[in-house]
Amino acid sequence: MLVLPQELTHAQANACLSQLMAGLKTQAGTDVVLDASGLLRFDSAALAVLLEFKRQCLASSKQFSIYGMPKQLGDLAMLYGISELLPLANSPAASSVK
Repeated sequence: MLVLPQELTHAQANACLSQLMAGLKTQAGTDVVLDASGLLRFDSAALAVLLEFKRQCLASSKQFSIYGMPKQLGDLAMLYGISELLPLANSPAASSVK
């Protein structure tokens, strides 16, 4: 499981995406779960990071889902009409990468 930082705003978006992409290369199997449960501060750039990371996962023939998405981020995704593009995981994966 890859883990999002506590803060993901426009200022952190590029660095976060780079870290996620590096972590994607180490993921075994075809399922990639992104742990968003620790995300405390974010803006719409977080959604852009999630969508780009999902695109990269699909390009790598991996399934993408999000565990522990904060309600406010889900509400923001709904406001922008993209909530159906961000699948939620029911449980965390066994391993984690930060």
